[in-house]
Amino acid sequence: MKEFHCGSLVPGCDWHTRAEEEAEVMRRAVQHLRETHGEETIRETMIEAIRSRIEKVSDAA
Repeated sequence: MKEFHCGSLVPGCDWHTRAEEEAEVMRRAVQHLRETHGEETIRETMIEAIRSRIEKVSDAA
């Protein structure tokens, strides 16, 4: 399982997501940034920032 906590990128945001595949975590994170934080353009630097904050977690968490 892979997990991303938005608060690691946007201080104060409690949103997080977890999925088997990193690509699904990325998709959800980008969607969240657009819908919740009003990001219209997702730049490569933002993609890399998200990717660097995705953590591998155990299924039993």
